[in-house]
Amino acid sequence: MTTLRPAHDSDLPAITAIYAHHVLHGTGTFETTPPTETEMAARRADVLGKGLPYLVLENNGTVQGFAYCNWFKPRPAYRFSAEDSIYLAPQAAGKGYGKLLLSELMAQAERAGVRKLIAVIGDSANAGSVGVHRSCGFEHAGTLDACGWKFGRWLDVVLMQRFIGQGNTTNPE
Repeated sequence: MTTLRPAHDSDLPAITAIYAHHVLHGTGTFETTPPTETEMAARRADVLGKGLPYLVLENNGTVQGFAYCNWFKPRPAYRFSAEDSIYLAPQAAGKGYGKLLLSELMAQAERAGVRKLIAVIGDSANAGSVGVHRSCGFEHAGTLDACGWKFGRWLDVVLMQRFIGQGNTTNPE
Protein backbone atom coordinates (compact mmCIF):
# COMPACT_ATOMS: atom_id res chain seq x y z
CA MET A 1 0.00 0.00 0.00
CA THR A 2 1.35 3.43 -1.01
CA THR A 3 0.90 6.35 1.37
CA LEU A 4 1.78 10.04 1.04
CA ARG A 5 2.14 11.86 4.36
CA PRO A 6 4.08 14.57 6.16
CA ALA A 7 7.60 13.50 7.09
CA HIS A 8 8.22 12.62 10.73
CA ASP A 9 11.44 12.66 12.75
CA SER A 10 11.45 8.86 12.52
CA ASP A 11 11.75 9.15 8.71
CA LEU A 12 15.07 11.00 8.88
CA PRO A 13 17.32 7.92 8.60
CA ALA A 14 15.55 6.85 5.39
CA ILE A 15 15.47 10.41 4.00
CA THR A 16 19.18 10.82 4.76
CA ALA A 17 20.04 7.50 3.08
CA ILE A 18 17.99 8.30 -0.03
CA TYR A 19 19.59 11.71 -0.38
CA ALA A 20 23.09 10.34 0.29
CA HIS A 21 22.61 7.94 -2.61
CA HIS A 22 21.83 10.86 -4.93
CA VAL A 23 24.76 12.91 -3.63
CA LEU A 24 27.21 10.03 -4.15
CA HIS A 25 25.84 8.58 -7.39
CA GLY A 26 23.63 11.15 -9.10
CA THR A 27 23.75 14.53 -10.75
CA GLY A 28 20.33 15.75 -9.63
CA THR A 29 22.01 17.47 -6.70
CA PHE A 30 25.30 19.31 -6.93
CA GLU A 31 26.25 18.48 -3.35
CA THR A 32 29.32 16.26 -3.24
CA THR A 33 29.37 15.24 0.43
CA PRO A 34 26.27 13.63 1.91
CA PRO A 35 24.81 15.64 4.78
CA THR A 36 24.47 13.98 8.15
CA GLU A 37 21.13 13.01 9.64
CA THR A 38 21.48 16.00 11.99
CA GLU A 39 21.92 18.34 9.01
CA MET A 40 18.94 16.79 7.21
CA ALA A 41 16.87 17.28 10.37
CA ALA A 42 17.88 20.95 10.47
CA ARG A 43 16.95 21.38 6.80
CA ARG A 44 13.56 19.76 7.39
CA ALA A 45 12.97 21.95 10.44
CA ASP A 46 13.79 25.03 8.35
CA VAL A 47 11.19 24.08 5.73
CA LEU A 48 8.52 23.26 8.32
CA GLY A 49 9.33 26.44 10.26
CA LYS A 50 8.36 28.43 7.17
CA GLY A 51 4.99 26.67 7.00
CA LEU A 52 5.98 24.75 3.86
CA PRO A 53 5.36 21.05 3.15
CA TYR A 54 7.88 18.24 3.62
CA LEU A 55 6.44 14.88 2.50
CA VAL A 56 7.39 11.23 2.31
CA LEU A 57 6.01 8.47 0.14
CA GLU A 58 5.80 5.13 1.89
CA ASN A 59 5.18 1.80 0.22
CA ASN A 60 4.42 -1.20 2.46
CA GLY A 61 5.83 0.66 5.46
CA THR A 62 9.12 1.67 3.82
CA VAL A 63 9.97 5.24 2.84
CA GLN A 64 10.56 5.23 -0.93
CA GLY A 65 10.93 8.96 -1.51
CA PHE A 66 10.55 12.45 -0.15
CA ALA A 67 9.68 15.89 -1.45
CA TYR A 68 9.59 19.41 -0.09
CA CYS A 69 9.66 22.98 -1.22
CA ASN A 70 11.49 25.99 0.14
CA TRP A 71 11.47 29.66 -0.77
CA PHE A 72 13.18 30.24 -4.10
CA LYS A 73 15.23 33.12 -2.69
CA PRO A 74 15.28 34.70 0.78
CA ARG A 75 14.31 38.23 -0.24
CA PRO A 76 10.71 39.25 0.57
CA ALA A 77 9.64 39.82 -3.04
CA TYR A 78 10.17 36.09 -3.72
CA ARG A 79 7.80 35.02 -0.90
CA PHE A 80 5.25 33.50 -3.28
CA SER A 81 7.76 31.45 -5.29
CA ALA A 82 9.22 28.18 -4.02
CA GLU A 83 11.72 25.65 -5.36
CA ASP A 84 10.66 22.02 -5.22
CA SER A 85 12.89 19.03 -4.47
CA ILE A 86 12.01 15.37 -5.03
CA TYR A 87 14.21 12.35 -4.33
CA LEU A 88 13.37 8.66 -4.71
CA ALA A 89 15.12 5.55 -3.44
CA PRO A 90 16.91 3.82 -6.33
CA GLN A 91 14.46 0.90 -6.32
CA ALA A 92 11.49 3.31 -6.47
CA ALA A 93 12.37 4.92 -9.81
CA GLY A 94 9.98 4.42 -12.72
CA LYS A 95 6.94 3.52 -10.59
CA GLY A 96 5.11 6.85 -10.77
CA TYR A 97 6.13 7.83 -7.23
CA GLY A 98 7.76 11.07 -8.36
CA LYS A 99 4.53 12.25 -9.95
CA LEU A 100 2.54 11.30 -6.84
CA LEU A 101 4.94 13.25 -4.63
CA LEU A 102 5.06 16.30 -6.91
CA SER A 103 1.27 16.41 -7.33
CA GLU A 104 0.71 16.35 -3.57
CA LEU A 105 3.53 18.82 -3.00
CA MET A 106 1.87 21.25 -5.43
CA ALA A 107 -1.46 20.94 -3.61
CA GLN A 108 0.10 21.50 -0.20
CA ALA A 109 2.33 24.34 -1.42
CA GLU A 110 -0.75 26.09 -2.81
CA ARG A 111 -2.47 25.79 0.58
CA ALA A 112 0.67 27.34 2.13
CA GLY A 113 0.33 30.39 -0.14
CA VAL A 114 2.84 29.50 -2.86
CA ARG A 115 1.85 30.86 -6.27
CA LYS A 116 4.74 29.51 -8.39
CA LEU A 117 6.88 26.40 -8.12
CA ILE A 118 10.31 26.39 -9.70
CA ALA A 119 12.33 23.28 -10.49
CA VAL A 120 16.11 23.71 -10.51
CA ILE A 121 17.12 20.40 -12.05
CA GLY A 122 20.72 19.29 -11.93
CA ASP A 123 21.99 17.86 -15.22
CA SER A 124 20.14 18.44 -18.48
CA ALA A 125 20.37 14.67 -19.06
CA ASN A 126 18.20 14.08 -15.97
CA ALA A 127 15.28 12.76 -18.02
CA GLY A 128 13.40 11.42 -14.98
CA SER A 129 13.19 14.76 -13.21
CA VAL A 130 12.48 16.74 -16.38
CA GLY A 131 9.80 14.20 -17.32
CA VAL A 132 8.02 14.18 -13.96
CA HIS A 133 7.92 17.97 -13.92
CA ARG A 134 6.63 18.11 -17.48
CA SER A 135 3.95 15.52 -16.64
CA CYS A 136 2.75 17.83 -13.84
CA GLY A 137 2.45 20.85 -16.12
CA PHE A 138 5.83 22.50 -15.62
CA GLU A 139 7.27 24.39 -18.59
CA HIS A 140 10.90 24.82 -19.56
CA ALA A 141 12.16 28.23 -18.45
CA GLY A 142 15.80 27.96 -19.47
CA THR A 143 19.07 26.10 -19.19
CA LEU A 144 22.20 27.27 -17.42
CA ASP A 145 24.99 25.65 -19.39
CA ALA A 146 27.94 24.02 -17.65
CA CYS A 147 27.48 25.70 -14.28
CA GLY A 148 28.24 22.67 -12.10
CA TRP A 149 31.25 20.35 -11.97
CA LYS A 150 30.67 16.86 -10.59
CA PHE A 151 32.05 13.41 -11.41
CA GLY A 152 34.71 14.93 -13.66
CA ARG A 153 32.33 16.70 -16.03
CA TRP A 154 30.43 19.91 -16.51
CA LEU A 155 26.72 19.79 -15.78
CA ASP A 156 23.88 22.03 -16.87
CA VAL A 157 20.96 23.18 -14.75
CA VAL A 158 17.47 23.03 -16.26
CA LEU A 159 14.94 25.54 -14.96
CA MET A 160 11.25 24.66 -15.12
CA GLN A 161 8.27 26.53 -13.70
CA ARG A 162 4.58 26.19 -13.01
CA PHE A 163 2.01 28.54 -11.57
CA ILE A 164 -0.19 26.93 -8.93
CA GLY A 165 -3.49 28.08 -7.55
CA GLN A 166 -4.25 31.61 -8.67
CA GLY A 167 -0.70 32.10 -9.91
CA ASN A 168 -0.21 35.65 -11.10
CA THR A 169 -3.88 36.25 -11.98
CA THR A 170 -4.62 38.03 -8.68
CA ASN A 171 -2.69 40.03 -6.15
CA PRO A 172 -1.60 38.00 -3.11
CA GLU A 173 -3.16 38.86 0.23
